[in-house]
Amino acid sequence: MKTIHTEIGIDAPAPIVWDVISDLKSWEKWNPIIKVSGPLAVGETLTIDVAMGGDKAKRLKPKIVRLVEGKELRWRGGMLLGFVFQGEHGFRVSAEDKGRSRFEQFEVFSGLLSGVIVARDGKRIETGFQAINRLLKREAEARARA
Repeated sequence: MKTIHTEIGIDAPAPIVWDVISDLKSWEKWNPIIKVSGPLAVGETLTIDVAMGGDKAKRLKPKIVRLVEGKELRWRGGMLLGFVFQGEHGFRVSAEDKGRSRFEQFEVFSGLLSGVIVARDGKRIETGFQAINRLLKREAEARARA
């Protein structure tokens, strides 16, 4: 398995950060990289359009595999039942002191092609995660000030 992990400190309380993450319909307002639609519940399938680095959007249909209200969201998708390739994407929010929080975004890759895909696209994926983290930080901090 290969993992890409990013994190960022946010000057907003964890509940506000979680509100931004869990309001899937509002993502396209603050995040031009990824659009997400579907019900936020374990077992549900999401429709995700991702356009990183000016690429044409790719459509994904992962299933939500973990949801801990206020703290963590994970979805999983892949090819041929995960044997060839599978990615589990996650978001984690944790409270820090004085109204600050920590946001983590990560993906765990598995399957026969995971090493090849991470070697080829890993840096670009990490750069995309970092860009989304900064956009989330900006949105959550703006909501905290409002």
